[in-house]
Amino acid sequence: MGITIDDMSVFCKRKGFVYPNSEVYGGMSGFFDYGPLGVELKNSIKAEWWKTHVTQRDDIVGIDGSIITNPKVWVASGHVESFTDVMLKCSKCGNSVRADHLVEEKLKIHAEGLSPQKLHELIEKNKIKCEKCKSEFDKPKNFNMMFSTTVGPSSDEKSVSYLRPETAQLMFANFKLVQENARMKLPFGIAQVGKAFRNEISPRDFLFRCREFEQMEIEYFVNPEKGEDCPYVEEFSAYELNVLSEPMQEKKEKPKKMAVNEIIAKKIMLPWHAYWLAFEQKWFEGLGADKEKFRVRQHMKDERSHYATDTWDLEYSFPFGWKELQGISNRGDFDLKQHIKVSGKDLSYYDEGSKKKVIPNVVAEPSLGVERSFLVFMFNAYEDDKKRGNIVLKLHPKLAPVKVAVFPLLSNKDELVKKAREVYDSLKKCYQCAYDTSGSIGRRYARNDEIGTLLGCTIDFDSLKDESVTLRDRDSTKQIRVKIEDLKCVVGKLIKGEKFESLGKLI
Repeated sequence: MGITIDDMSVFCKRKGFVYPNSEVYGGMSGFFDYGPLGVELKNSIKAEWWKTHVTQRDDIVGIDGSIITNPKVWVASGHVESFTDVMLKCSKCGNSVRADHLVEEKLKIHAEGLSPQKLHELIEKNKIKCEKCKSEFDKPKNFNMMFSTTVGPSSDEKSVSYLRPETAQLMFANFKLVQENARMKLPFGIAQVGKAFRNEISPRDFLFRCREFEQMEIEYFVNPEKGEDCPYVEEFSAYELNVLSEPMQEKKEKPKKMAVNEIIAKKIMLPWHAYWLAFEQKWFEGLGADKEKFRVRQHMKDERSHYATDTWDLEYSFPFGWKELQGISNRGDFDLKQHIKVSGKDLSYYDEGSKKKVIPNVVAEPSLGVERSFLVFMFNAYEDDKKRGNIVLKLHPKLAPVKVAVFPLLSNKDELVKKAREVYDSLKKCYQCAYDTSGSIGRRYARNDEIGTLLGCTIDFDSLKDESVTLRDRDSTKQIRVKIEDLKCVVGKLIKGEKFESLGKLI
């Protein structure tokens, strides 16, 4: 049996990846702190995402919007009125739970997005009661998940604002400025990485559902008259996705592997949707994730957000089931029209080809949580190596929180310690490194295997003679001799994916 989400939580705390927030005071549900290793992994995930989605593309630029903004933004977006989950409250003990999650757990059906009335019918029909005291629930009601705050010294209604529940809206509010400043032409995207806050009724599953989290998100704009013209989709024509469409769910069919060109030919989804789902899944694959654990599922009509004309989720097979990893919605022109209406400002785009103004459509909104990505890479990397007798965290070289751990063979030999410190001080200018002198070399290797350190670099007595070191690979445990002067270059090549044994003499 594989590692559970609770096991992963314990492992992350023990190894310095993730801590319960303010644990010395009893913690706070739905909030977590990242330790020395966790912050490195998290930063690497965000850096790789930004490099792939922004730096290496000509059609996407980035912004960094404020967490607190004019509350009219959230009125226009519909969040003040519609950003709700359905809450159940026990009539006796007062225990509050999220209704759709409870229904899913008890009935093993997909219930997210169902109305309070429909959830109430299911709860009544199946006699679902409070798990704490076995009493009946009051009628379900909508609960707005936005955190409110006051801005300035006043505490009246005019000073109320919100912590943003998503990163999307300032990409819409700033659309005109970004388009003009960056001189972007349709189709193009605006990207952002940043914090979001949702007052979840019942946070659960460790990092999977938190009250404070980070999003890596893109709003991709197209000319509404050219919504099916995706110039990039041909690149993925033969790429396979594991598809679960709305009709397939209605018929209770299993997901089916289909090539992107077949998906488009059968009009299962728009070319832009197929492109972005393939692009996002391939990004995960490129960082070591197992392709067989992904599928793409279309939202049912009654679970789509108020702004979406169509939504597909990239889902991952977590230990607690198939769950949404990334949502990709077709938001149409909903957001820009709303901000034009509420602000009174012109946010249209002048199309030089047709010589007329248009309101661009968001044909796709790849919205990915950093924390859920973190879990994917951790679960994928975690291996209980019975032969070695320890955990090996086989994170992709680009994500490994420590690239090189430097060891003097013996910590009581000054000449070895001095040389090891020289190597460490040189390497750490370029890479995340660790210096370890505690215990035997074997114990040091094991300790670093458990935290995902990519390479072990040992300075021995031969190093003093030939200016070479022993470099050990985490995954294979193979060792090569490398000249100290070549070390930075060799490490860089290994991070980029070159074969370990091709970069030095095997020993």
